[in-house]
Amino acid sequence: MKINDVILRTVTKIVVFIILTLSVYLFFSGHYSPGGGFIGGLVLASAIVLMYLTSDIETVHKGMPFDFKLVAALGVLIATGTGFASVIFGKDFMTQAALKLNLPIFGDTELASVVLFEAGVAMTVIGVVVTIILSISEDE
Repeated sequence: MKINDVILRTVTKIVVFIILTLSVYLFFSGHYSPGGGFIGGLVLASAIVLMYLTSDIETVHKGMPFDFKLVAALGVLIATGTGFASVIFGKDFMTQAALKLNLPIFGDTELASVVLFEAGVAMTVIGVVVTIILSISEDE
């Protein structure tokens, strides 16, 4: 018996967009207020899990053909790479660097190396959470 879940699928499309927007906001607000790579990645992973719950795995894999184990591994590589990059430049491990720029549209903007670290953390969290959920779903 096939369940008619048109309402669930329609609402999910809207909710996933809202969750992804919240995830981006949490990610970028992380170095000045609560948030960052961990919570931004966790929120983004919840959007991906919601898509897996409302659709079958093959449909989601067609739209997102990622191996989430590789996403997690690349995230760890990026996060640790930013720590070792500071050692290469003669600073202590995980020392943050910042560059202040005056961009035409945005005005005075600060670009910090911590954003790369947070991106690695976010990728690691996304990869681990989605891998765990997919492996739980395979154990039926």
